[in-house]
Amino acid sequence: MSAARSMLGPSEVRAAAAAKYAREARTWASDPTASPRLDVLLHPPTQATALRAGAEAPAWARSWRDPGFAADVLWEPRSWASLGPQQVPVRCVIDGAEVIAAAAGKISEWQLLRDRADTLRERWAGRGADDALASVIRTEAPRLVGLTPLDFELLLGVLEWVAAHPASGLYLRQLPIHGIHTKWIESHRRLVFALAEVVTGQRGLGLNSSPSLIRLRVLDPLLRPSGISDLALPAADLATWAPMPTTVFVFENLETVLAMPDVPGAVVVHGSGYAVDRLASVPWIRSSRIVYWGDLDSHGFAILNTLRRDCGNVQSVLMDEATIDAHTDLIGHEASPHRGALTRLTSSESSALRRLVTGGDLRLEQERVDWTFAIAALLTTV
Repeated sequence: MSAARSMLGPSEVRAAAAAKYAREARTWASDPTASPRLDVLLHPPTQATALRAGAEAPAWARSWRDPGFAADVLWEPRSWASLGPQQVPVRCVIDGAEVIAAAAGKISEWQLLRDRADTLRERWAGRGADDALASVIRTEAPRLVGLTPLDFELLLGVLEWVAAHPASGLYLRQLPIHGIHTKWIESHRRLVFALAEVVTGQRGLGLNSSPSLIRLRVLDPLLRPSGISDLALPAADLATWAPMPTTVFVFENLETVLAMPDVPGAVVVHGSGYAVDRLASVPWIRSSRIVYWGDLDSHGFAILNTLRRDCGNVQSVLMDEATIDAHTDLIGHEASPHRGALTRLTSSESSALRRLVTGGDLRLEQERVDWTFAIAALLTTV
């Protein structure tokens, strides 16, 4: 390594600011009292390394006269026999979220996130749920930033309305909010529902809706009602039936649901992504031993985390490093990974998720897993 390479210049400090911003910006947004500080030692040269570096050493020192971003640069005198008295930069300190964001090249994104977090606090802080609001801001920060100005105004409108009418019983089509429609709610479901729970203190929006059908197949012929194996019913209707299976498979991919063979004592349910939370309203599903198989990506693990929140006995299958290793040629990348904390994963699941994230937000879709490999693993869980 050359002498010049050991000295940190403005570009390296910008990179450090970018890394700190990526790690911590959502926390700064969730806590208006946060006072982040980036303190970087610049590793100035000794006389010997300055002599070896030649013209690079003074050029490096000059770069710290105007690094191109706001910072406190500490200079110290040096008295070198061969080079005479010198002033060298030894430390760079960047104080405050905005200044760090600016150094990271993220000032516009940070100001948008900060302003939207401030708006949410101004309207709904002080209702006894400040910690919950902070948690949602921290967890959903990427979604907050990703909203268009119109979408953010629609979000505020929905929250204002449900705060005033927490149990309206209206259909979505009846909401007196200009621009709101079913597709908008579904495309922003996680953010809307998380904030609505903070605002109202209850889950959901208090709206009426057309029955959401749960698709399932009864894999045990002895459990089939009137011999029917393939059903799609509202949760309320499904709750009146009590087949008492020994295993309930929950899969994200419908084709996988349809491909399952007969299995004694088993039922397989289509999880439907984050709508998996509706399964908890069916008592016999909630109390059963559940075997969950989702996409091997951050959202698959987030859905598993949600299912475990609502149901007590949930085992995952094919969501481990062995499955990753067996399908490395079929792995892709997530465009919009989930970044929230997942506290209900096992150590094995956490290791698999960590590998996917650190590998560059990798993704192995359920339907890409070899069926022979998959069915062998699934049948061992029965």
